[in-house]
Amino acid sequence: MHSTSDPIPAELARRIRLVIFDVDGVLTDAGVYIGATETGESVELKRFDIQDGVGLKMLGWGGLDVVVVSGRVSEATAIRVAELGIEGCYQEPDAHKLRVVERILAERGVAWDEVAMIGDDIPDLAVMRKVGLKAAVANATPSIVAIADWQSTKRGGHGAAREFCDALLSARGDLDRIIETYVEERSAT
Repeated sequence: MHSTSDPIPAELARRIRLVIFDVDGVLTDAGVYIGATETGESVELKRFDIQDGVGLKMLGWGGLDVVVVSGRVSEATAIRVAELGIEGCYQEPDAHKLRVVERILAERGVAWDEVAMIGDDIPDLAVMRKVGLKAAVANATPSIVAIADWQSTKRGGHGAAREFCDALLSARGDLDRIIETYVEERSAT
């Protein structure tokens, strides 16, 4: 495993075409707030990191395909992914992620070695064992850390996804260009 002090190898980074993000524990801090309204309608809330969201958008601006694959169905996840403008939101009850990812790869014509995934726990293992670039959040379980090619210094839901996005784009040689393009587009008067 490489730490964040070790950059992602450029050759590997340039091979990536599709980036998969787990949700609970990667895009969130793994906490779920569950309650009900006075009429008994259930409510679920999750905390997402805004900077992580910018990172996912930056991957798209860099020409990478981004999908979110969760092992739980959650309206909060669907709302956040739609807000980010990501069309690939796959929520699989009981964490059957491998079959949905196999379908995504077939539909998009992407090979396993062209895929990166960032995960945190055993529901991610089946997919992560097959992808070309395996990334783990700082607080990932030992089974994920053991196979990771790269690990963030930040915890899931607290900037780990952004750290990974920046590292991947930097290794591809795209990070500075994407940032400057963003700033220039928003600086025009």
